[in-house]
Amino acid sequence: MNTTLIEKYAIVILAAGRSVRLGSPKQLLTYKGKSLLKHSVDSALETGCRSVFVILGANIELMRKELKDKPVFLVENTRWQEGLSSSIRCGLEILESAQLMPDNVIFMLCDQPYVTASLLLRLIEKQQEAGKPIVASSYEDKMGTPALFHKIIFPALLELTGDKGAQQLITANLDKVATVQFPEGITDIDTAEEYTLLLKKNDT
Repeated sequence: MNTTLIEKYAIVILAAGRSVRLGSPKQLLTYKGKSLLKHSVDSALETGCRSVFVILGANIELMRKELKDKPVFLVENTRWQEGLSSSIRCGLEILESAQLMPDNVIFMLCDQPYVTASLLLRLIEKQQEAGKPIVASSYEDKMGTPALFHKIIFPALLELTGDKGAQQLITANLDKVATVQFPEGITDIDTAEEYTLLLKKNDT
């Protein structure tokens, strides 16, 4: 991916949640020798993108400590309790206020352990090929994160509410969506059982 092209993209990692179902911060769960939070940040940085933002909320000081050596922008979402959509809005608002508004933003979660830099770059490549303003990851019968949005979609993202994130926007605009196959995307970590299963898979 050439430098000129990658500069048109920002990556926003949504990591503000409290992990209610797990009972402890899932961002700090260890996978392959590092936390899920660090794993997501490293995947984003490995794309070559220099505009990587991490949206934090609950347990913010723990998260800041975890990422203190990473060359990313840490952003506090003071409205994180409103749900995932508040972090999406927060990410776009900080880009705008810092006058860093790119042509495209990739939103990703920190609890999908199989996300790689290769997958994120495939989203960009698919957009270049298909010319669609939305490129979503496809797994089982879902389209979701990581997902790429062109700036013409930003106003609609800023209107999102609740905890469903951008999935509702994707399904409402299927004519504007291209997809990248990511079957492993069905794995995300919300409970202790899901984390145990992840570790078992990694051991086999």
